[in-house]
Amino acid sequence: MNPRVLILCGGLSHERDVSLSSGHRVAGFLEESGQWTVDVHDVDSTLVDYLTDPATRPDVVWPLLHGSYGEDGSIRDVLEMLDLPYIGSRAKASTLAWNKPVAKNIVRKIGRVHTPHSVTLPQDVFRELGVQSIIRLVVDALGLPLIVKPHKGGSALGCTVVREAEHMPQALVDCFAYGDTALIEHFVEGTEVSVSILDTGDEIIALPPIEISTPSGVYDYSERYTPGATEFIVPARLYEETLERVKEDALSAYQVLGLRDIARMDFIVDLDGTPQFMEANVTPGMTDVSILPREAVAAGFNLSELYSRMVRAVLDEHRNVPHEATSR
Repeated sequence: MNPRVLILCGGLSHERDVSLSSGHRVAGFLEESGQWTVDVHDVDSTLVDYLTDPATRPDVVWPLLHGSYGEDGSIRDVLEMLDLPYIGSRAKASTLAWNKPVAKNIVRKIGRVHTPHSVTLPQDVFRELGVQSIIRLVVDALGLPLIVKPHKGGSALGCTVVREAEHMPQALVDCFAYGDTALIEHFVEGTEVSVSILDTGDEIIALPPIEISTPSGVYDYSERYTPGATEFIVPARLYEETLERVKEDALSAYQVLGLRDIARMDFIVDLDGTPQFMEANVTPGMTDVSILPREAVAAGFNLSELYSRMVRAVLDEHRNVPHEATSR
């Protein structure tokens, strides 16, 4: 009998629909290979029983949950307690990467990887010290333009570019709709690129950097998931040495954050040609309009074969909580 692979998707986050699309698309490619018995399960009150029942317990789990506990390490903690091998970064590394300011600070310590200046402020600070007073301090400290975003989250939900200070209050309202803490960052003008990192079992590779070009200049939720709304160019239209620098920085960020198996690193290459690290994504989108599959196809991979290689690598190593000597 083929090994059983369980795809976890759905959940109750704002990105539920994206997660479902990612999960069913990956399931389809795995089924196409003929090597696996593939099941798809939502995250609900029946999940733990499903994972512990000998009749349904999978051999390996692929969490494709976007947002909240899907990427903050919570579900991965549950899988580790159940001693279930799974694809993706371990719980503690996921928790670090999910928190954008923490991830930026960890990556900044590498020294050679740049990230834009920013401040992280909870909603209570604005309420207690006065919105206009704090806005003036932020603008004086970081300058304009700025980008306001939730300090945790994905798919650019709650993100707003602010070019004039009077637009900051509305940007904060939009941000706090998705979380109680704002990451306010100097907005970098330049070329938006993403680099996906994969462990294929034989090696850890950085896929070709993809350039993201949108009519508005901002890769927001609608432009991420509306077919045809965004132009993707792979490899990105950058000098060869800049392409290599972005890949090197992406691998460095992946390693210092302690990530595993699959991740996506987002950058803006500024007008001076310097890559600026923006964030790490431990559960990249896998839909038909997502970045990682586009990069993989551009690199010459067959997605059915590639995803099967990744599952096989995890299954062969029973990759859950590896011993210190063999952790990756």
